[in-house]
Amino acid sequence: MIAYSKWLSGAAGVSLLAALLIGGGGVASGTSPRVPADRLSPAPAALVPPAGNVLSAVYLAKGVQVYQCTSGAWTFVEPAAALTGLGRAGLRTAVHFRGPSWESTRDGSLVEARAVASSPVAGSIPELLLQATRNRGEGDFGAVTYLQRLATGGGAAPTGVCVDGATTGVSYRAEYRFFVAG
Repeated sequence: MIAYSKWLSGAAGVSLLAALLIGGGGVASGTSPRVPADRLSPAPAALVPPAGNVLSAVYLAKGVQVYQCTSGAWTFVEPAAALTGLGRAGLRTAVHFRGPSWESTRDGSLVEARAVASSPVAGSIPELLLQATRNRGEGDFGAVTYLQRLATGGGAAPTGVCVDGATTGVSYRAEYRFFVAG
């Protein structure tokens, strides 16, 4: 199995994702999720949501992790990323920002979450299991209960000396999986 982040890249990946939706091939069993589960790599056991939560969408993220120099060390400030993915009703886009929050650009629905488990990734930000703390709206993210941040690349804090007050964005990519009560 291969992760979406390796399977999909750029415009070709979005086209392939759209073709899967139109063709309906390889979608997960059950009536709610429309995610090709056979294309997803397994998550680390520590990052699996509790039983009763079903996958509803998978988004690929590209963006930055923003850091600021405080007392001579880089400290995390916020993420800023654009997400493209496969949801219940087709191709979707979203933004990821401080909170941490994920907001649908289609319907304005939002989920905020907190990390409940982490798995390190060498040279990158860790993979995470996050639990929703607040939802807004009835759209794409209105009923999200858990999220996974997987297949991370980049985004780790800079090393070395910095000047207080300086900020920097470190490029990263990740796969976000969204779950709802099933």
